[in-house]
Amino acid sequence: MHRRRFLGRVGVASVGVGTVGSVAGCLADDYDVAMTADGFVPDELTVSAGGTVVWENTSTRVHTVTAYEGGIPDQADYFASGGYEDEETAREEWHRDFGGKLENGERYAHTFEVPGRYDYVCIPHESGGMYATVFVDE
Repeated sequence: MHRRRFLGRVGVASVGVGTVGSVAGCLADDYDVAMTADGFVPDELTVSAGGTVVWENTSTRVHTVTAYEGGIPDQADYFASGGYEDEETAREEWHRDFGGKLENGERYAHTFEVPGRYDYVCIPHESGGMYATVFVDE
């Protein structure tokens, strides 16, 4: 089953308006990963190098998409909602002023150029186990 059809069938699709760092104007089923109240769905996703992953916050809770700096390939670009250059800054900005937050219906997208494993987290829900992985094939 295709991941977008799966997400649509489990009822996590919603229409939202994008903000800086998110993808605006997409259709409700045009995202790859839903941010639910307590997790990323799916929590593992495989894409080809050069592929773009779109996350959408489908819950009423505020979330982030924040790469673990030590959990991405050495040559890969760092990624985080809010556009931060590194994990330390993303975490500092979250704790200072909720930087990088994605509200209900907002989206974030990242294009993965380097093959490998990419581990990421929702900072405010990290202690609750809200983390996931994107695998990038050549």
